[in-house]
Amino acid sequence: MTELADGAPGSICLFRLSALGDVCHCIPAVRALRRRFPDASLTWIIGSGEHRLVEDLDGVEFVVVAKRDGWRAFPRLRRALDGKRQDVLLVAQVSARANLLSLAVPARRRIGFDRERSREGHGLVVHERIPAAPGQHQALALQSFAAVLGADPGAEDRAPPVPEAARAFARSHLEESGRAVLISPCSSHPGRNWRAERYAAVADWVIGEAGRPVVLIGGPTDIEREAGAAIERAMRARPLNLIGRDTLKQSLAMLERAACLVAPDSGPVHFADALGTPVIGLYAATWSRRSGPLASLEHCVDRFPEAAERFLGKPPEKIRWGRRIEVDGVMDLVEVRDVVARLERLLGRGH
Repeated sequence: MTELADGAPGSICLFRLSALGDVCHCIPAVRALRRRFPDASLTWIIGSGEHRLVEDLDGVEFVVVAKRDGWRAFPRLRRALDGKRQDVLLVAQVSARANLLSLAVPARRRIGFDRERSREGHGLVVHERIPAAPGQHQALALQSFAAVLGADPGAEDRAPPVPEAARAFARSHLEESGRAVLISPCSSHPGRNWRAERYAAVADWVIGEAGRPVVLIGGPTDIEREAGAAIERAMRARPLNLIGRDTLKQSLAMLERAACLVAPDSGPVHFADALGTPVIGLYAATWSRRSGPLASLEHCVDRFPEAAERFLGKPPEKIRWGRRIEVDGVMDLVEVRDVVARLERLLGRGH
């Protein structure tokens, strides 16, 4: 691949395999690059599970990498690219696996994170870096990969694609748009999860005091199914439990149609936020200032500063940006009354 006549890159490759929330954050950058360089080929190297979230994006060629392939992914990726040299490779991930796998992609320019956010050998696989921005939210950091090429990600471009068939599924369960409260109780990091009885108390308040339906959503894993069942057992009222019964696209449509979402730091927080649905994020193991729902930070219950003092003995400003505190008891710093107060402010009280 070579540059186009006007000096613009003829080929751009985004390397971001995971996780779902960060892949969602990349959507504005991808759309901005497509607008800025309409004649360039645009490739996204992505994980297999994450591909389901963005597979409907227009103007993007995907190269899917399965985590189960392990190091076999390296030769498979080289074959998938057919030896094509990219004009620009955006290495938007810093894990050791991602850094090494990115070497399978020949590129004239290799752009990665700034030094402060680099780790596990990231600096060895890139030639250029996005600007340093201490304390920057992760969503804005990922948008910087488009900005460094002169593309301007817009806030209106954040929503993942939602097929009409998925919207029909959502309408069949949520007749009235903007009324139901969705609860997605689980993160893929167990240390970020809240107790089932606390979710149950919040759900009972929504149904009994706010007069609104509650829908439990989540994937088909045993942990998620067990969490949903535990919440139901602890409740006085009855929610609609769709955990393990919908697809990723259907859950997007449900979030799009909801009044708000209650969830820990996880992918659905960012899906809902990108779709314009208010989010009450539950934060103590991580800091919402870095990884919270960008447009709903005011609604989050964030106890990370207290967690930093209690478990690390220092204020959050004194620990490495992005540090997690996924230890026993940390999420107990988030109280039911805090979540109910946010809900009451968002929804009001009464039928």
